[in-house]
Amino acid sequence: MAKTVKITLTKSVIGASPLQRKVVEALGLRKLHHTVEHPDTPQTRGAIEKVKHLVRIEEV
Repeated sequence: MAKTVKITLTKSVIGASPLQRKVVEALGLRKLHHTVEHPDTPQTRGAIEKVKHLVRIEEV
């Protein structure tokens, strides 16, 4: 069974850089407190690392 991570947007992207906004959009997060699940891959972890101050991560 593959591990997944739940990613929840906890802070607004209003003051974030354009790159960080694109990463949040690429993760599929649209509104505050929106949660998505992604497979736990190095690519996903890299994207999370770029916006770790805006999101909350839970391993499932």
